Amino acid sequence: MYLEGALGPHTYQYTGNFPTPILTAVPRYSLFTGDSVTLRCELTQSQNGWEFLWRKDSNRESTGAATRTINSVKVSDGGEYKCRARRGRYYTERPKAKVTIKPAQHVFRGDTVTLRCDINGEGVTSWSYSWYKEVSASVFSYRQEHTFSSVTESDAGKYTCKGSETEGSRWSQMSDAVTLTVSDPRAVLSFSPHMWLTEGDPVTLICEVYNFSTGWTFSWFTLTVSAKNSRHYNLLSDSSRGAGGNYTVSSAALNHTGVYSCRAEREKPVYKTQYSNTQLLWVTGVSPPVSLIVSPCRTQHFTSVSLSLSCEDQSNSTGWRVRRYTDGGRLEDCSSLRRGSQTGSTCTISSTNTSDTGVYWCESESGGKHHPVNITVHSGVILESPVHPVTEGDHLILRCLYRHKTSPNLRADFYKDGSLIQNQTTEMSITTVSKSHEGFYYCKHPERGESPKSWISVRGENKN
Repeated sequence: MYLEGALGPHTYQYTGNFPTPILTAVPRYSLFTGDSVTLRCELTQSQNGWEFLWRKDSNRESTGAATRTINSVKVSDGGEYKCRARRGRYYTERPKAKVTIKPAQHVFRGDTVTLRCDINGEGVTSWSYSWYKEVSASVFSYRQEHTFSSVTESDAGKYTCKGSETEGSRWSQMSDAVTLTVSDPRAVLSFSPHMWLTEGDPVTLICEVYNFSTGWTFSWFTLTVSAKNSRHYNLLSDSSRGAGGNYTVSSAALNHTGVYSCRAEREKPVYKTQYSNTQLLWVTGVSPPVSLIVSPCRTQHFTSVSLSLSCEDQSNSTGWRVRRYTDGGRLEDCSSLRRGSQTGSTCTISSTNTSDTGVYWCESESGGKHHPVNITVHSGVILESPVHPVTEGDHLILRCLYRHKTSPNLRADFYKDGSLIQNQTTEMSITTVSKSHEGFYYCKHPERGESPKSWISVRGENKN
């Protein structure tokens, strides 16, 4: 009968002056019943003074000589054999350290996390510990337990530990690496269908936590900025309508205009996100009492030029001021800008910068907001498009401009909502505008690059 034995060689490495045992089987490891085999537990150094311990499979260890011979093997002799040597309280086999992480290997930013190193070494009553992160050889902690009271993403990574005998020269093997993952769930706010609304339009505010989609409850806020430029988040009183991550307004009113944010929280594990990104929602009345006049009269502008924005009231009343909400999330008065000044109802930016990109509007002394214009400041190619909504039936012309050219008009390709609609022309002309022409437009030159996108709004003929 053929006998397959799981015999050596089994090697146990050890640092210091202790030898390494090597288990061999002579003549071979695979045997037939009746064959003879000799197992040798050989040390790489002198065997004097060493006691040998043998184990088969999961049986208890037994003490014996360095050599064991089985003269006539039986099927029951097959199995896995191990050996090690002992001299006093020192063993040739090093115990292996083990890392555990509580409460879990995947935690949230701000959680308390404890790393623990355990070593089960026979004959050793006290260990000193060394902790390592990633592939660094530097020890960052010498405690059996290392606690992060408030973890951040920088604490994430692979951790290992090992131990040394407190009163002796014995070392453990290095533990297997255990990975700590730290997540910072972030709430992200968006609008559906978009941020530009007319009175009566429906809109849904959507709050999402990417990669952690379940178990969250949501709250929605409006953002106000004080005269000292400090932010205040005001909880919407009916935010419970937002169950499931959506907050829906069935019929938008003028007073819904504002800057919004959201946040999410969950119970297991307990976590509350920071406030989400801020988003401006704008609801325009059918007949706004004031117009924002932009000079030069377009929505996209070059950098390092002068830009003027004026609030013109049909009744010639005073008290209007220009305010803006930038792409960087700042809510500002024109008078507070480093390169801006407010004279009466006119805001002048002496030298434009890309940070001036944002939504500008006219605001009354009572806080009424009217006539928003989305202004983009760009250093390269820009699209010349109308500031105000285009009326159905009007004639619309779009041009592609580049400042570093004697004639600023470029022969370029024109796109709507990402699709090419006209190529290699100095201007794009739509003779009769309809509602279907509403969308995002941009132009692209093969050498100068492409412009930012501008939203062109189309209103019905019966609207003022």
